Amino acid sequence: MRAAVDVMGGDHAPTAILKGCWEAATQFLDPAGDSIILVGDQEIIRQGLESSGLPADRKALFKIVHTTEVIAMDDSPVEAIRSKPDSSIGVMCKLAAKGEADVVISAGNTGACVAAAQLRMRTLPGVSRPGIAVVVPTFHGPVVICDVGANIAPQPRHLQQYAIMAGAYAEAVCNIPNPRVGLLSIGEEDAKGTAIVKESRKLMRDEPLINFIGNVEGRDLFKGNVDVVVCDGFVGNIILKFTEGMAEGLFQTIVSEIQDSDPELLEQLGPVMKKLHMKHDWREYGGAPLLGVAGYCLICHGRSDNRAIKNAIRVGKQLHQSGINAKIVESVKKSIPSEQ
Repeated sequence: MRAAVDVMGGDHAPTAILKGCWEAATQFLDPAGDSIILVGDQEIIRQGLESSGLPADRKALFKIVHTTEVIAMDDSPVEAIRSKPDSSIGVMCKLAAKGEADVVISAGNTGACVAAAQLRMRTLPGVSRPGIAVVVPTFHGPVVICDVGANIAPQPRHLQQYAIMAGAYAEAVCNIPNPRVGLLSIGEEDAKGTAIVKESRKLMRDEPLINFIGNVEGRDLFKGNVDVVVCDGFVGNIILKFTEGMAEGLFQTIVSEIQDSDPELLEQLGPVMKKLHMKHDWREYGGAPLLGVAGYCLICHGRSDNRAIKNAIRVGKQLHQSGINAKIVESVKKSIPSEQ
């Protein structure tokens, strides 16, 4: 696997990004077949590599591609890609388009990552619009949500394809056989939801490639009766950030309450609490794949630290090995009527 990493993107760039790469090099990468292309300011990267403490064989895993521009978090995505051709995000996606990188990883501007992937890497054959998929850990197992921010105003056809692509991802990467797919709405009844939700429901219901169980509500994500949840990027992003905040707040509340009532009990429960926290920590999942682009693109949280970047590289390798894009192309091709 050849992973191109945006060294300049994210709230904690470049230090945390580079540290995550050093950690991944010692834990997940095979010198015989893996490499990381560090995209960004070459002087910063060289200094970081020199002071990394990595042995020579691990340092040899890294290549540097120099860029002179950085897309800020508040830049307009498409405009920034066009006006900053030498940005780390843009160059990274060009490397993938030229076949020089298998996976691209960034914690920078999400909209710019999506735009660059679409403009440079292009979409897979038959895919109308790419969607970001995230894995949400629950008591009953992982649930994949798609989309969480790539497309805030989708058409019904887009949502149908998200169901197909996220289903393939759940099966190939999360090891969920024949995943149950639900369409997020405000009620289980067919009549509930917007016009787009109603039309999307019809398309998913009539598509034999989708194990469609109908409309699902927000609470169903944690009840164990659905494996893939499809929604527009606006709603999906709100759900993602809400669940992240709720998990963090819940753990803080539990620890505080136990500390106040019985400090010794907290010490006894420490290992269990740590294990539970790791299961629900977004940093353990690294990044979210942008499904539907020709290549593998992982979009990381803007707050990503070294642990998140390290795990994103692990997930990128897993994606590359899964060959999921070929499965998506095959499924989408079968789902599209010949007249389209």
